[in-house]
Amino acid sequence: MYETILLPTDGSEGTAAAAEHAGTIAAQFDATVHVVSVADERNRFESPSAGLAGEAWDERERERAEATTRETAAALPDEVSVETAVVDGIPHEAIVEYAESAGVDVVVMGTHGRTGLDHYLVGSVAEKVVRTSPVPVLTVGLDD
Repeated sequence: MYETILLPTDGSEGTAAAAEHAGTIAAQFDATVHVVSVADERNRFESPSAGLAGEAWDERERERAEATTRETAAALPDEVSVETAVVDGIPHEAIVEYAESAGVDVVVMGTHGRTGLDHYLVGSVAEKVVRTSPVPVLTVGLDD
């Protein structure tokens, strides 16, 4: 049923909860978990007066994404096959694109539980993935 699981990571507590679920599913079905972090290109800005270049922001974002990918992969059970990747883009779009290109069977991801005005104005990456994913999405809250 599940051969390939996508586990997007941003290094949050929600990701840790989702990793536990992804690891359990992968162990049960002998599936491969693709741990993917998105180097968010929306964070880039250039400020010549401050001496900051867009490349420096890109490098820091990529380093963050690589670190969270390694940490999340290390948290999965040893018997689980793991592939890791860092992709550039807007998180929800990059996650859905990866799911399509890698032919994953399910996306397992954490939620942050935004509410009120923040949720209305910004929404969440998980919600956007649920709405646009071509495959089922299992969302995991901190209490799950």
